[in-house]
Amino acid sequence: MIFGLETKTQPISKEQVWESWKRIKTGGEGVGVDNFTIAMIEKNPRKYLYPLWTRLTGGSYFPPSVREVKIPKGDGKERSLGLLTMVDRVAQDVIRAELEKIVEPTFHPSSFGYRPGKSQHDALEQCARNCWERWYVVDIDIKGFFDHIDHEQMMRILRKVTDKRHILLYCERRLKALVQTDDGTKTERLEGSPQGGVISPLLSNIFLHEVFDSWMQQVHSIMVFERYTDDIIIHTRSMEQSEFILDKVRARMK
Repeated sequence: MIFGLETKTQPISKEQVWESWKRIKTGGEGVGVDNFTIAMIEKNPRKYLYPLWTRLTGGSYFPPSVREVKIPKGDGKERSLGLLTMVDRVAQDVIRAELEKIVEPTFHPSSFGYRPGKSQHDALEQCARNCWERWYVVDIDIKGFFDHIDHEQMMRILRKVTDKRHILLYCERRLKALVQTDDGTKTERLEGSPQGGVISPLLSNIFLHEVFDSWMQQVHSIMVFERYTDDIIIHTRSMEQSEFILDKVRARMK
């Protein structure tokens, strides 16, 4: 035989890769470091997706560098956005889809960000209802959350929710993927998960489910809240109660 039998060590099917490609090709057009567009891959998807599948199943897939771009914010500052290659978006979506099925049933009902069947409007409706009963709120936005997720803590939490080797392998490699600026400079990512990453919203929900949602449910169960990724509203009945829970949350985040 000209081609020997390929060793498949990771349980990822061709169908998973194809379904992820169908989702990715309906998304954003921003290109990664290889400058490949959706249209280019669409002309001959097998040329790009079959090698991806073989690398994923063989455990040899390493994410390419993330192209970093700066996006202006309303306050005059900038935030970093990570643009992935189209093929890497597919690879991330394969893992995201499988991991989401595992963790989604465990998530808190007051977590609304980037979850199937939930939206900003659902969060606002619940917030309005809670405001009728509790007239005070603590409004929390975690500064630089995506940029500063601790990789070691993220992997520790992931190991608590799944023991699937291929999910842990590719999540860890994704977190450590290099960052490349427009001048071609590549730097190591020591913390954080890039905004713009296909799996980043799910990882953030897994992280904050452990750090905030479950902690609130276990330790401060009388409190009600809404969380949309790293934006949180906690409803309270007095200024004193607001100051109390804010101090507790600050200590927890530290």
